[in-house]
Amino acid sequence: MAEYLKRASRTAEGDHADVSIMVRELLDEITTGGEDAATAMARRFDKWEGEAIVSRAALDRAIAQVPEQTKADIQFAAGNIRRFADAQRQTITDMELEILPGLIAGQRQIPVAATGCYVPGGRYAHIASAMMTITTAKAAGVKHITACSPPSGAEGIPPAILYAMDLCGADVILNMGGVQAVAAMAKGLFGLPRADVLVGPGNQFVAEAKRILFGEVGIDMVAGPTDSLVLADSNADPAFVAADLVGQAEHGPNSPVWLVTDSRALAEDVMSRIDALIADLPELNAKSAEAAWRDYAEVVLCADREEMAKVSDQMAPEHLHVQCGDLDWWLEALTAYGSLFLGEETTVAFGDKASGPNHVLPTSGAARYTGGLSVGKFMKTVTWQRATRDAAKPLAEATARISRIEGMEGHARTADIRLAKYFPDQEFDLGA
Repeated sequence: MAEYLKRASRTAEGDHADVSIMVRELLDEITTGGEDAATAMARRFDKWEGEAIVSRAALDRAIAQVPEQTKADIQFAAGNIRRFADAQRQTITDMELEILPGLIAGQRQIPVAATGCYVPGGRYAHIASAMMTITTAKAAGVKHITACSPPSGAEGIPPAILYAMDLCGADVILNMGGVQAVAAMAKGLFGLPRADVLVGPGNQFVAEAKRILFGEVGIDMVAGPTDSLVLADSNADPAFVAADLVGQAEHGPNSPVWLVTDSRALAEDVMSRIDALIADLPELNAKSAEAAWRDYAEVVLCADREEMAKVSDQMAPEHLHVQCGDLDWWLEALTAYGSLFLGEETTVAFGDKASGPNHVLPTSGAARYTGGLSVGKFMKTVTWQRATRDAAKPLAEATARISRIEGMEGHARTADIRLAKYFPDQEFDLGA
């Protein structure tokens, strides 16, 4: 049985009820007040007095401030993300088959018409989130992409984020964050088309707004605090394991990180390094990492790799990093994770920023039943069918009889009428 060398004292669940009430009130205000209400909220929450839509001139001025090396790095990362998304798109195909002689059915893959991409702001400038959401929507073939992010100070959205948004293909950029931005995209304010799908991470208010609006629009997922799990055996480098745990803990004070290992010596070595690594971070980063490690982190000692894999699948982490031998075994054995990182040569931060696979991923155990953001989120798989009169005969007979067993006489008669027209000289047992 797995032994907990460190157990979390708290869970990552916040006071959802209070947040939900507040968000519903804000959404009701915007439903009633439209653009005026959204603009007033932007002044109140974002402290933004400028135009809601970023003009081309303002965008060009901001891009001119971005250093060339930053532009090159963003281009490198965006290129990797686009290549992966394009390859992903190629796996989602139209198809048709003849189910029985004369009955042909198929499916089509149709991109949604418009999407809204939320890019978080605040303490960190989330350049990567702009690339992950906009690029993936573009690869899916979405015709109109709105991107939004909270303005930072008098200049609005940070220039590097604006550059990434523009480079990746945003059609309109909204200088707005929070519930008001989510609502503006969902309801088509400020001249925007109504978003069919809303994607992108955000704080608890953004997540709740998306959850409430789901149904009116599609969403990628309801996300909680980011989490990360490291699987490490006795051959893992404890310095790498410790650094990777601390690196993910810096996301926020309620971001769980977990170590699952079959080596007590490695676990103790890793735990002995954590405090010093956290103390060496910048002050605000250190505060987040310290709280996350103290309150939410866990270290689990297992008997063998089979038990490690079982524990990991039960936790279903957002990010799963394997620092063990025989990586092919782990790739085959593990079944519940948002994104998998195999070997010490990669790290979750590579996936967060630049390697290609999407970083918008299921949290809070949702990886048990869903994957992360992909081109498929922006596409509708729809079906079609056609039949000859000969193929309609057995279909109509079965449909009429099944419908009458169900008590759906109107359905049955739509089958009867076709048999009567196409085969007037034949008699059928239709269960009437």
